[in-house]
Amino acid sequence: MSQFLKSFFFTGFLFWNISSNAQNEMYSSPVKHEISDTTFVNLKDFSKDFVYDMKYATEDNFLKAKVYDCAECVLRMKTVQALIAANNDFKKKGFKIKLYDCYRPLSIQKRMWEIVSNPKYVADPKKGSIHNRGGAVDISIVDSNGKEVDMGTPFDFFGIEASHNYENLSKEIKSNRKFLKKIMTKNGFNSFDSEWWHYNLKAGLKDKVSDQNWKCE
Repeated sequence: MSQFLKSFFFTGFLFWNISSNAQNEMYSSPVKHEISDTTFVNLKDFSKDFVYDMKYATEDNFLKAKVYDCAECVLRMKTVQALIAANNDFKKKGFKIKLYDCYRPLSIQKRMWEIVSNPKYVADPKKGSIHNRGGAVDISIVDSNGKEVDMGTPFDFFGIEASHNYENLSKEIKSNRKFLKKIMTKNGFNSFDSEWWHYNLKAGLKDKVSDQNWKCE
């Protein structure tokens, strides 16, 4: 065989081998599936750094009734991302977010309305709330020992003392509420004037009301 033919066949074999390997690498690479920012997800699947006290999965709430089958914090993906970012900021200061309530299916909102049919305490399910849209959280913060920071009133206290605008509080309590609000607003949330614990994701206010339920493990 001539030197030319030897060179030709060797070059062809080398090209085929490289091309074949490249194709194998291309097809064997894992396909990345991005999650839409409006998809409902479970917070615990994305972070283990939160403290949970999901009140409506117990009877320890103003309704005196358990309305959730299990204590899960489900939210839209964009809310989870913003909440994790806020929690990371708290962690830098030695605190963590404590969760009382997250996404609330519309069917649960209706059940709550049947128990307490007063818009002062429960949003009318005909209109729905940001909780029903997956863009609201009810929270506080705990210190490095797991002790809840003093915010002046318990969660779901419906007196004027729970308002961000209430002034007859100690300097410490005012400072604690201001700290909570500062970190949350920095990370894309709005406060709710009458409830120091309630925060809405600004980017989630126009999402649709949903009745998506989750499975209990």
